[in-house]
Amino acid sequence: MVEAVDMQALRQELDGFAAELGFAAVGVAHVELPEDEQHLLRWLEAGYHGDMHYMSRHGRRRARPAELKPGTLRSISVRMDYWPEEAADALATLADPQRAYVSRYALGRDYHKLMRNALQRLADRMVERVGPFGYRVFVDSGPVLEKALARNAGLGWIGKHTNLIAREAGSWFFLGELLTDLPLPADAPAASHCGTCTACLPACPTGAIIAPYQLDARRCISYLTIELAGSIPEPLRPLIGNRIYGCDDCQLVCPWNKFAQAASHPQLRAVRNALDTATLIELFAWNAEEFELRLRGSAIRRIGHERWLRNIAVALGNCAAATGWSSTCSTQTSAGVDHAAGIDHAAGTHQAVVSALCARMEDPSAVVREHVRWALSRHGVET
Repeated sequence: MVEAVDMQALRQELDGFAAELGFAAVGVAHVELPEDEQHLLRWLEAGYHGDMHYMSRHGRRRARPAELKPGTLRSISVRMDYWPEEAADALATLADPQRAYVSRYALGRDYHKLMRNALQRLADRMVERVGPFGYRVFVDSGPVLEKALARNAGLGWIGKHTNLIAREAGSWFFLGELLTDLPLPADAPAASHCGTCTACLPACPTGAIIAPYQLDARRCISYLTIELAGSIPEPLRPLIGNRIYGCDDCQLVCPWNKFAQAASHPQLRAVRNALDTATLIELFAWNAEEFELRLRGSAIRRIGHERWLRNIAVALGNCAAATGWSSTCSTQTSAGVDHAAGIDHAAGTHQAVVSALCARMEDPSAVVREHVRWALSRHGVET
């Protein structure tokens, strides 16, 4: 009988269960989130969620776990580290306008199913230990304020960039929750340790972090390349650079990430499809079938082929400004290169980019065609 279970002992056993299943940390929190609810409502009222209508559709329910799973008393939060230590250097990739930058979390296998299965196994272990009880598993799969719950469970604090930060692990990790009706003893919430540091604010390429702890998702590159359907606003396109899926800039400059823990799960360590070194031209050549095949089991697959091409077209357009190519094909030069071989190489690369874009001029998608035309205009090509 659950009533006879020593909850203090079960809480202590949770640490061992979680570690066996690949989680780097586990914590337990009460589920009342009144201040976070008000913060959410103010954020929604300001329209910072953009076209993510599901954020407003659930409204207050997002901050009230007991309305998602009746009887919920506690949230068990877990952390799984994902830093791909063996991947090509992130800053080096960002500095090379011909290469595609993919957010580090998406270089390996999609974490959703992987973590959900591990959380389900955690629940199964608990059932074996105490008998049947009420619970529900979440891994980005429902309207849950996961960062607030994880903070209250002691896993870290919400930084000024709005990501969760752990003193011992930085911010390169995934979160998951197990809402339960077990009255487990709650852990102490984590205190903030950002101090006076504001490195993440100016690091944002589009100025999406409008103030400490305030993110305007409508300007965020992760939103623009993943969540937004249709056209990317023209003023923001040049600021995206070569980021074709997500953005990590605010995390890359965070001093706490010197403590980042490498991914322990083999499917999160492995880089798939050489996405850490792939060129924009290579990826732009994938047809719809190739996109589906190559990205099966990847979080990227969710955006679909159209957004994939849209994003890469923008990055190809940004190659022109980033490399110093002139706006006319007859005077192609590369900034800082004054020898013939360098000019020839720059011209050849420029022509390869233009050719790749021109090959998509008649793409079935109006969105892709629009972004291709924009990219070609950046290379001085009239369409």
